[in-house]
Amino acid sequence: MKVYELQNSFGIDNLKLAERPEPRPGPGQILLKMRAWSLNYRDLLVVKGQYNAKLRLPLVPLSDGAGEVVAVGAGVTRVKVGDRVCPLFMPTWLAGQVTEADAPPALGGGYDGVLAEFCVFNQDSVVAVPAHLPHEDAATLPCAAVTAWHALVTEGRVTAGDTVLVQGTGGVSLFALQFARLAGARVLATSSSDAKLARVRQLGASDGINYKSHPEWGDLAREMTGGRGVDHVVEVGGAGTIGQSLRAVRLNGHVSLIGILSGGGSFNLVPILMKNVRVQGIFVGSREMFEAMNQAIALHQVRPVVDRVFGFGEVREALRYMESGQHFGKICIKI
Repeated sequence: MKVYELQNSFGIDNLKLAERPEPRPGPGQILLKMRAWSLNYRDLLVVKGQYNAKLRLPLVPLSDGAGEVVAVGAGVTRVKVGDRVCPLFMPTWLAGQVTEADAPPALGGGYDGVLAEFCVFNQDSVVAVPAHLPHEDAATLPCAAVTAWHALVTEGRVTAGDTVLVQGTGGVSLFALQFARLAGARVLATSSSDAKLARVRQLGASDGINYKSHPEWGDLAREMTGGRGVDHVVEVGGAGTIGQSLRAVRLNGHVSLIGILSGGGSFNLVPILMKNVRVQGIFVGSREMFEAMNQAIALHQVRPVVDRVFGFGEVREALRYMESGQHFGKICIKI
């Protein structure tokens, strides 16, 4: 089978298409013929050696994909041949709070990822995808969508009448926008592009803030809420943006800390104390969250926002497109 590997060194140009024997499922396992994949910013960092330079090579990258079950091992009862499923980002986190044993072995990092024609998984480590979604849409769900669901629904308990602020127009932020709107919440969005802000309004955001034109966007978000502040912030920037997020959020509000796109560094902790803010770290989610999310997606016929679909032979081009920052929503790969 064909598989992409980082063989001896990191870097987009060092991601090579190789041949490996087709795997076979053992007891309790399934064989998945992969049909589509999606990129996350983490995947770009992994490939470039910026996520963890000590990752063991060779490594198959990418955490997110969707495929069809083509064979099952002895004792498999959760799925059957012909089912369309996605693997879990953390294959052993099934329910409840994440444990020390669950967290390290995430696909495309601690383990080989899914950028191959065939993959073997334990039957407990996959989730059926909503029937209305094509493979490339389904492939966007395991990381970005589950992260947004975990942040706003599981931890944030978003409800009708709340106001949610999302940063940028990447996968997590746009899924958060969609889930917030399902709950009846108002959404404010930030971006450096007025064209992208026009598109988030088409998706249901009530207001857009260009953070280049309004560098003190936290104060503007407060003005947009009558001085009260937003109920939830989906924080994907990290140290470079969390100061503005803490200005934007209301007393007793909730900040979901998801990404560090603006880098690490220091920030003022005082507003967390003075405003009694809950800052919650979010690292993807469990199978239980994934299945609950899929019920909502199926009920409301939600379609993920897919910017562009590349071919299986264009993986390096897809990564460079992500690196450019031009995308709006998810970047997918499809056979």
